[in-house]
Amino acid sequence: MNYHRIKIAAIAICVIICSICYGLNRNHIYREEKAFVSIQEPPVTSAEETTASVSQEAPEVPSRICYVHICGEVVSPGVYELEEGSRVFQAVKEAGGFTENAAADTLNMAEQVKDGMKIQVPDQEEAKRLHDQGTSVLGNLPEGSHKVNLNTAGKEELMTLRGVGEAKADDIIRYRESHGGFQKIEDIMKISGIKEAAFQKIKDDMTV
Repeated sequence: MNYHRIKIAAIAICVIICSICYGLNRNHIYREEKAFVSIQEPPVTSAEETTASVSQEAPEVPSRICYVHICGEVVSPGVYELEEGSRVFQAVKEAGGFTENAAADTLNMAEQVKDGMKIQVPDQEEAKRLHDQGTSVLGNLPEGSHKVNLNTAGKEELMTLRGVGEAKADDIIRYRESHGGFQKIEDIMKISGIKEAAFQKIKDDMTV
């Protein structure tokens, strides 16, 4: 009888010892797994930190500059530095605005300026004289004699050429940017949709 009790007690002790060892072993494995996961997981970066990092790494694209000479009936005539794509009204603003005697309505204030452009602001008397002579203010050229420069004209000016719409104007600008400009007016026939017949209609209206 005593032998039977001793045997049961021994078995119970073995079960208890095994349970304790099993629990300790599981706890050890859990700690190792947790340590491994913490090593593998990358540090959490906030959206703001990511955006700031990208902003710092992205290089700034410098604006292209053009120089415009504005003279005549403006407060401070001279040569001014403007960003490419600026308009005539911005050049006038840089020059301090019009004088009281300026014939402001003779200018196209929305026209894009070009590098090396001269803007002559006439007074009222001069504007009347130029109108009577049939001449324009910018460059003092006879009306109808102005030629579109394929290398400097803006999109709107290119679209004044017969048969050149918005898409072709974009193609012309894209061509001169990728090829360093047009070497001769005949190069415009390299633009898709402009062939010999179309070129003959506009060849007298272009220059390079």
